Amino acid sequence: MGVGAQRSRPPQESSAGASADPPDSPAGSTVAASLSRQVLTRVAGLADRLVLTIRESNPGYRGSRLVPEQDLWRSCRDNLVRILQLVGGEAWQGQEYYDAARATGRRRAEQGLPLDDVLRSFRMGGRLVWESLVDEARSLGTDDDALLDLGTRVWEVVDRSSAQVAAAYHDAERRAVRADEQRRASVWEGLLTGVGEDQHFAFEAARILGLQAEGRYLVVVAEPASRDLEAVRRVRDRLAAVRVESAWQTRGAGLVGLVRTAAPDPARELDALRAVLEVRAGASSPVDGLERVPAGFRQAALALRTLGPGDTLAALDERLPEALLVQSPELSQQLVRTWLGSLLDLPEAEREPLLDTLDAWVDTSGSAGRTAVAVHCHRNTVLNRLRRLSEVTGHDLTGGVTPVELALALRARRVLLPGPWS
Repeated sequence: MGVGAQRSRPPQESSAGASADPPDSPAGSTVAASLSRQVLTRVAGLADRLVLTIRESNPGYRGSRLVPEQDLWRSCRDNLVRILQLVGGEAWQGQEYYDAARATGRRRAEQGLPLDDVLRSFRMGGRLVWESLVDEARSLGTDDDALLDLGTRVWEVVDRSSAQVAAAYHDAERRAVRADEQRRASVWEGLLTGVGEDQHFAFEAARILGLQAEGRYLVVVAEPASRDLEAVRRVRDRLAAVRVESAWQTRGAGLVGLVRTAAPDPARELDALRAVLEVRAGASSPVDGLERVPAGFRQAALALRTLGPGDTLAALDERLPEALLVQSPELSQQLVRTWLGSLLDLPEAEREPLLDTLDAWVDTSGSAGRTAVAVHCHRNTVLNRLRRLSEVTGHDLTGGVTPVELALALRARRVLLPGPWS
């Protein structure tokens, strides 16, 4: 029956679930009360027998150090007392009838013993109570009808006690999960806000998150997603399946993560992230050690802001120009107005082919031939469009040289849309 009270009298304490009513009336049957009182006089010896039975026959307790011997004995004694009192109808008004059972469930959950093993011990205790009552009844010549009634009472009490054990066990599990989540959230806040610069905190954070304090990491910040409580587990497990070590935490409606990377070039980890992330995200440059996480967090948040339509993951090292642009929105808007303002005012049917051509022309460093391949048209069509672009923008684009300002204006348009010019 393994748990509970640490005093000679079972503890009276509140727990999950309402207290169950005692079977029958408080007085109980005369036979059950008499037999229970007799067996209660030797309850210490019964506790010895029950401990031995549990240690020998219950796999969860056999050889386990989760439950100390004295703890188990006191638990067995307290629960045997309570069961015998309930069977005998000795419970009184206002008494918490199942306090020992609830203490058992809570304590064993805290110790990490499987619930099935705890309930198995309760059944063993119930059988011992029944056998002891039967032996006492036979010594007194109790008739069969009284024994039948006694059996019904015993197993009703054992069943109700077991239900209280399970309820308290699950309640303790839920509280432990909440406490663990709060501890992890506190650790993450510490890492993101700079507490991780303290070496002792960094090592404790690494232990709690299952990471290495001196590792090399990408910090990832993801956009808010649906309120999916399994998102953290899915991302972590999918990365683990391709041998990428990571830790994740919900923060507000979004996700923040640390992804371990051993190589100077994190291309493998970035590819893995693109394959598993369900929302758009930004990734920092690799940072060395958990104490550098705050800088990585700022970088990842900045990278996230550079995402344009259709983008899924922005790695800061791949989007440095865009990062500069989003940090200077007024200058970025001025770039767009100066180089693209009139073009963006054209009707969509004319504007979009010209923009596609301009994007390809900049990407190919001013090659009309490669631009024609990229936009699937004839080279002469590209040249005609470049002349039209020169007219619209007021900048000569026919000389084959791509101005850096134009390249930046195109990038700014992608990351800053929607804007006043769109």
